[in-house]
Amino acid sequence: MSEPSGPASPRGSRFPPAARWTVVFVVVMIALIVAIWPRGDDPAPMSSAPPSSSGVRPIDAPVDEARLAEARSTADLPDCPVTGLPESPDSVLDGVVEPCLSTGAPYDLGASTAGRPLVINVWAQWCGPCKTELPYFEEFAARAGDRVTVLALHAKEGGSNPFFPLTLLTEIGVRLPSVLDLDGKVAAAINAPRVFPSTVFLRPDGTVAEVYPGVFDSPEEIADSVAEHLGVRI
Repeated sequence: MSEPSGPASPRGSRFPPAARWTVVFVVVMIALIVAIWPRGDDPAPMSSAPPSSSGVRPIDAPVDEARLAEARSTADLPDCPVTGLPESPDSVLDGVVEPCLSTGAPYDLGASTAGRPLVINVWAQWCGPCKTELPYFEEFAARAGDRVTVLALHAKEGGSNPFFPLTLLTEIGVRLPSVLDLDGKVAAAINAPRVFPSTVFLRPDGTVAEVYPGVFDSPEEIADSVAEHLGVRI
């Protein structure tokens, strides 16, 4: 009589449970690695404006002269101001020339704004807070009259085609003397940060009194800053 054998192993269980779970873990990890591995055809990171099928951002897309002329006429912006006063040799804007948005003509900021307190609001068409803030500057400019010059300066970023800044100003109903900082010369001269919106306050001699990288919430706030930094109460 033979001795009784031990219990038979269950059919199909050639691997112990620990080994089976190890295999499952490895398979899952491989699947995750495949899922997140970067591919050559992945889309490029988002930019401030989505590229079109041609790779050109809408804010830089070319526009024919007829449409540009129509946009200028519809925006009906005031001419860039000229004080007619002598320029100080200390002005940071001496020799800085960029196009006036209303006409496209070269505008000498140093000579044209000399002798009067100047407020430059730096904005960009793709900047949401700028759209909210610009009407406050328009209202402040109307109150200030000839006591303070107010200029809207469209940043170099997104400003290569004047059609789009003009269209934005028409859309929000703002009519302010405006300059395109095509080459970034104005921002460099007044030390404006790459933060939008930003506002720079300049004394009558063209020297910088204050740089404010932030948003104003009312014309009254702008007036308070003008009083504080330029000594003019509006």
